[in-house]
Amino acid sequence: MKKNQKHLQLPNVVSRDEWLVDRKELLAKEKEFTRARDALNAERRRLPMVEINKDYVFDGPHGKTSLLDLFEGRPQLIVKHFMFDPDWEAGCPACSLATDNIGHLAHLHARNTSLVLISRAPLPKLQLYKERMGWNIPWYSSFDSDFNYDFHATLDESVAPIEYNYLTKDELVKKDVPLDSVQSMEVPGFSTFLRDGKRIFHTYTTYARGTDLLIGTFNYLDLTALGRQEDWELPPGRSDGNGKTWLRRHDEYEHSFESSCCHSKKSNL
Repeated sequence: MKKNQKHLQLPNVVSRDEWLVDRKELLAKEKEFTRARDALNAERRRLPMVEINKDYVFDGPHGKTSLLDLFEGRPQLIVKHFMFDPDWEAGCPACSLATDNIGHLAHLHARNTSLVLISRAPLPKLQLYKERMGWNIPWYSSFDSDFNYDFHATLDESVAPIEYNYLTKDELVKKDVPLDSVQSMEVPGFSTFLRDGKRIFHTYTTYARGTDLLIGTFNYLDLTALGRQEDWELPPGRSDGNGKTWLRRHDEYEHSFESSCCHSKKSNL
């Protein structure tokens, strides 16, 4: 246990019978949450959709690729908006964690759904980082495309009005999000699309904590007594730093260094 965690408050020690009473009470709440989540998922499936009329073109391993091509013939497409600014030499550690947790795509393909990563960094950088991370997930560059800006995965007022997590710039500023000094900011998210023949429809996009459910590491940690050990969690006193200062790319945990990712600092997004 880390130095500043030596005196953290651990759960009470009780008998098995006493534990079982509390566990059954929590189970009832968990089942209620599961039913509420099922209802929310059904509501999400009933959302209306918006037809995509712009011809987006991406750089891929086989050359210029359209949004329709990314479906690979399947009716559904999930896009992971992976934070990788063209000037960066490596992808965002938090987006890397999310990508590590995606799993084998065969299971999505069995449900007629494709999944790809899209970033603004040029394709050679994406391919080098993909090889480093050991991923086989299709990854495309939107460097010469409006895609990131239209789906608010890159915030740059010189290109498009700033909007993140369905809040305007003024609304974000009121939440103390420091945007004035930002010329261009990459942000994470997932978007889903549905096609009917050659017609493409945008059905859903989620940002910020909306992506939590898709990161298995967090969900595993949420089952444990110590949780994620981050400063926002209750009970307090289990964190070793602000935000996600613990987070590293999966091949960097043996090193001790200050993460350069924006997620290593407290964010109000």
